[in-house]
Amino acid sequence: MPYFNYQNQEIHYEFSGPEGAPVVVFINGLVQRAESWALYTRAIVAAGYRVLNYDLLGQGLSSKPALQIDFEENQVILDALMGHLDIENAYICGVSFGGVTVLKFGVEFPKRVRGLVPMSAFTETDAMMASIGCNLYEGLVRVGYDYMIRQFVPINFTSKYIRDNELVLPVVIKASYTFNEFAAVQNIIESIQTFKPFTEDIKKIKKPTLILNGEYDPLTPRWCHEIMRQNIKNSRLVLVPNASHAFTVENPLLAIKLILGFIDDVESKTWKGDQSTWIANENLSSETFMFPCKGNYMSTLPAVDADGGQ
Repeated sequence: MPYFNYQNQEIHYEFSGPEGAPVVVFINGLVQRAESWALYTRAIVAAGYRVLNYDLLGQGLSSKPALQIDFEENQVILDALMGHLDIENAYICGVSFGGVTVLKFGVEFPKRVRGLVPMSAFTETDAMMASIGCNLYEGLVRVGYDYMIRQFVPINFTSKYIRDNELVLPVVIKASYTFNEFAAVQNIIESIQTFKPFTEDIKKIKKPTLILNGEYDPLTPRWCHEIMRQNIKNSRLVLVPNASHAFTVENPLLAIKLILGFIDDVESKTWKGDQSTWIANENLSSETFMFPCKGNYMSTLPAVDADGGQ
């Protein structure tokens, strides 16, 4: 397994696909690993692109220091890894924790960017998000890793997904012990506690940006992604129906279709970053990837007038 040495720490990575093709990078969520993107890798390589997956410091097969992980260093490590692999630029994709790194990378290393796909991400927090984060951290340090992961289940997935996978989820939870360590995960979460809003910074992003948000995401709800849409001029916001925070796991085939559609549009110079909002088409066999979102997409209730009419 290949490793990149970054300041005496080992960063595990996997790099596959045809040489010379555009590169697509995937950045993990908090308790994911490079292997989490296996289905994505196969599909995107089959479409003719190269894929770079890697474990962030503290994750998977990378070094797991118990202290002193710097949240602001994640994008710096990716830049160093791309330099090590002679990757001039790439499509940078990431979910949740990784989606924040996508945006920060886009701000700090624009020449490395071919396009950005932040998914279930945020540039600032509110009281509810802070409360959820505090509960997850307290669950980890007071009860244990297993308890924190179980708290993640109703945040990450819809009720239907949990019901349909009730026999699989316990196995997934147990399996996560094999590639995560308590102290390292605690260290990663503690690094997020220094998070500072950077909404103003994303105005600097000029490269094509596809913003993806699950319809029922309780952790990074629509307002988080609306902020991105408003502040990144070369962007589109796409809402993924019937999915929660971890829609990349709930509906990977749809997420893959959206990502590949975006990359193909940018490569063919047909991408239109007009700050519009769209709804993803759940019909995977349809040639239509998405359709324009009409009406007040920020509301969960039908719009009514003062007399109660529609």
